Amino acid sequence: MSLLPVEQALAAILARVPPVGTERVALSAAAGRVLAAPLVATHDQPPFHASAMDGYALRAADVSEGTALKIIGMSQAGSGFAGALGPGEAVRIFTGAPLPPGADTVIMQEQAVREGDMVRFTAPARLGHSVRPKGNDFAKGDVLIEAGARLTPMQISVAAAANQAELAVARRPRIGLLATGDELVLPGSALGPDQIVASNSFGLAALLAPYADDIEDHGIVGDEDALLRARLDQAFAAAPDILVTTGGASVGEHDLVQDALKDLGVSLDFWRINMRPGKPLMFGTRGQTLVFGLPGNPVSAMVTAIMFIKPALRAWLGHPEPDHWRLPLAAPTPPNSARRHYMRARLVHTPDGPQVLPISQTDSGHTSSLAHADLLIVQPENDPGQSAGTNVEVLPIDAF
Repeated sequence: MSLLPVEQALAAILARVPPVGTERVALSAAAGRVLAAPLVATHDQPPFHASAMDGYALRAADVSEGTALKIIGMSQAGSGFAGALGPGEAVRIFTGAPLPPGADTVIMQEQAVREGDMVRFTAPARLGHSVRPKGNDFAKGDVLIEAGARLTPMQISVAAAANQAELAVARRPRIGLLATGDELVLPGSALGPDQIVASNSFGLAALLAPYADDIEDHGIVGDEDALLRARLDQAFAAAPDILVTTGGASVGEHDLVQDALKDLGVSLDFWRINMRPGKPLMFGTRGQTLVFGLPGNPVSAMVTAIMFIKPALRAWLGHPEPDHWRLPLAAPTPPNSARRHYMRARLVHTPDGPQVLPISQTDSGHTSSLAHADLLIVQPENDPGQSAGTNVEVLPIDAF
C-alpha cells in the first residue's frame, strides 16, 4: 500500500469535520473561545463628544490673550452639564464627561488660571483639541471582531465596551484519549525492567485542551485483544466528538488497534502517511465521531497531532489556519528521504534578525529534543539539503 501525501490526508480529515456549531457564553467566560459570528457595534463609542482631559470646555474662537471667560457650570463623567454654552462662557469639565452643546474645544486645567467664576488661559485654544468626537472609538454598524477570531483580553475589552454581556462562540468538541501498550506505566510509577513511562496522553491533553470542551483520559490498555476492544467500546460509549488512540497503529504482531477499531464499526479513510516522524497514522469515523490512531512513539504522536488534529480542531471551531513562516537557516539541513520531514528546530535571534536552527536529533522517541523545539521545518520530499542562510518553510509549534 502506497503512502498517502500529507495534503491528501489533511483534505480527507477536513472533509469529515462538521459545520461550526454555536453557543452563547457570558463575556466573563469568553476569553480564548473562537467567535462564531462577527461582533457588530450597536452604538457609537463614545456615545457623545467627550473630554479627553480635566480642564475647561469652551469655544476656541472666544479665547484670546488676556480674555477671561465666565464659568457657568460643571460637566462630570456620568453627570453632564444640562445647559448650552454661549459666547464668552466656559464649563469646568473632567475626563470622559460630555462636551456641553456649543463647546468645541477643551483646554487642560494646567493651562488655566481661575479667578472666582472667571477663567483665563496661558495657552492659545486649538480648535477640537482634547475632544473625543462621538463615535471616535467605533461607530454603530462597525465590525469590531471578525468571526473566527480567538478572543484575546483586548477583544474581550472591546466587546464589553460594545455593551455585549454574551458572545456567540463556536461549540468545542469533547475529546477522548486512550494509550495502548504492555510496556506503559503512569508517571510516578516504580519502573520495572521492561517498562516505559507513558507520556502521550499527557502531552496530547495539554496540546488539545485550548480547543476542547472536555478531554477524558481513558488511561492505558495493554496489547491484549479482548481488553483493547472492551476499553475502546467504553471510550465510544462516552460519546466523544473525537477519539484519539496512541500506539498499535503499525502492522506488527502486537499492533492490534486497527483491527479492533474496524470491528467496532470504525470506517478507516487511511492509515499510512508519507511523512516523518509519524508514518503510521490512522484516521476514520464511527458515526459522528472522528477517530485518530496516532503512532506510539512520543515525537511521532505529537507531530501528527500538530499536523492533523490541530487543523481539524481549527476547522471545527471556524478558526483560520495560521500562516507558515519562512525564515533563514542558522545552520544547514541534511538531505531528506522520499518522505516529507517535519524537522525539529529552534528559533534563534541574531543581529540579522530571527533565524531557524535545525535540531539534528531525528529519533521519534526523543522527547527532550522536541521539548527544546520552537518550530518544525517543513523539509520537502527528496530535498537535497539546504545551506545556512536559505529561507525555509517553518511551522510554529505553539500556534493556536
